[in-house]
Amino acid sequence: MSTIPDFALAPGTRVDDYVLESILGGGGFSIVYLAKSVQTDEYVVIKEYMPSTLAMRAPDLTVVSKDERNNDRFTHGRRLFFQEASTLTTLKHPNIVNVINFFRANGTVYMVMEYEEGVNLQAYIKKHKGNLSEPFIKAVFLPLLDGLKQIHHQGLLHLDIKPSNIHLRSGANPLLLDFGAVHEVMHSRQFQPNQVVTPGFSPIEQLDPGGYVGPWTDLYAMGATMRACIEGASPPPAPQRREKDTTKPLASVFKKRYTAHLLEAIDWAMEVDPLLRPQSVEQMIAAINGHSPRQDKKRSSSF
Repeated sequence: MSTIPDFALAPGTRVDDYVLESILGGGGFSIVYLAKSVQTDEYVVIKEYMPSTLAMRAPDLTVVSKDERNNDRFTHGRRLFFQEASTLTTLKHPNIVNVINFFRANGTVYMVMEYEEGVNLQAYIKKHKGNLSEPFIKAVFLPLLDGLKQIHHQGLLHLDIKPSNIHLRSGANPLLLDFGAVHEVMHSRQFQPNQVVTPGFSPIEQLDPGGYVGPWTDLYAMGATMRACIEGASPPPAPQRREKDTTKPLASVFKKRYTAHLLEAIDWAMEVDPLLRPQSVEQMIAAINGHSPRQDKKRSSSF
């Protein structure tokens, strides 16, 4: 069970046209609530911009910078969160969470998303201890990759793909969640107050100051998430892999249980060096389906 994030608003609090019902969780820069619309009486999920290292909750419930030194970073992050929420309301795909509203209140920004019944992929992996079948993995990740392709074509990066940010509706119909970390592809990285890093799923360029992030960054996280579906555990953190990579290729460990092209696609996406990974979602989809130039070259050179 997740702990209640610091400075969370209490259930029963009204924010704009919504009444908060419960706290679903939160990370380093946001708090997520289950809420109900006053107008429609329907449930929604609300994400509140709250970077815990930079800000705190004042007695009047407003979110304020902890000190003057952090003020610029807090306001810059808040402005980005608002701009990105605005963009996401136009991003419609059956496998991407539907952002239906966003607004300013309490000195911060709120993103409102459609609520759908289902189970979290992280919980599903834990329940089954990994070992998820190839048909299941393809049924979940090919639609997610199609959604990710649309995100990238809009000039955006997700930057926080991991099992806990994937929601499984009935029939393993997936939904990519948590767009609070989303960034424009060309954003400078020197000024990211809402930088999200998840050990095992964030690649090395996301941890390095000035690291060059791009579609290949999301593909590493997608590959790591697919690997977790097979092994039942998070992969080793990227810095550890760069220092000494003891991660065994799936293509050699699980070759009796899964097709070679699926395992090779995951291994390719999880290359430590960003330049060695697939550079686009299209390349990753082709690899999963066994149509990767990298795989063809590898097979032709083998004895």
